[in-house]
Amino acid sequence: MRAVQPLGTKGSLKWMQLAASRKARSLEQSILSRVENASRIDWVSPLEGDDFAEYRDSAFLQVLGLPHLDGDLARFWPKGGPQWDALGKTDNGCALLVEAKAHIDEFCSPPSQASEASLERIKASLVWAAMQLGVARMDAERWHRQFYQYANRLAHLVWLRSLGVDAYLVTVDFCCDDEMNGPSSSEAWEAAYVAAEYALGIPKRHSHSRYILHVYPDVRSI
Repeated sequence: MRAVQPLGTKGSLKWMQLAASRKARSLEQSILSRVENASRIDWVSPLEGDDFAEYRDSAFLQVLGLPHLDGDLARFWPKGGPQWDALGKTDNGCALLVEAKAHIDEFCSPPSQASEASLERIKASLVWAAMQLGVARMDAERWHRQFYQYANRLAHLVWLRSLGVDAYLVTVDFCCDDEMNGPSSSEAWEAAYVAAEYALGIPKRHSHSRYILHVYPDVRSI
């Protein structure tokens, strides 16, 4: 699915569009410094020339150049999966899956609202992904109920990497967005992730730690 977006006037929609179009150094260097042998990011979404569209389901694979995984995705996750705030590719072939936020309240997402049939597949995929990270089954079985947005993004990262895709999940958490009453420094964001990962039962270090990048660009530098 291709979801056309308006020109962002505030919050994470505004800042992510600007950061991608301006190739903001404060964002890109935070990512590139942690992706081995990468020196450039080519954003494929959101782009002004593409109506600032965001992508989900098989469409996100298409824009990342991974159409051969459509069938695998259909088996892994029902339609209506994560809509990525941004998608990019590095010059050495890594796929960047981006979730952007400008204030802490955005982090507290509701449980899955999927239909009963879809929910069973979602729960099974979440449990599988969580256990790849070393999460105990008892904790994994709660992933569809708490911090669900973060949980399903993590699940898609684990799934892509299991298929040999050099993928990274990038959480872009903007600082100093006074209009949105957002955090003024990275510490508040870091505390939110510590709390979420504790609730989800995620160990401090796990097999995918290096592929989850939390970056905190200051909006004043974009």
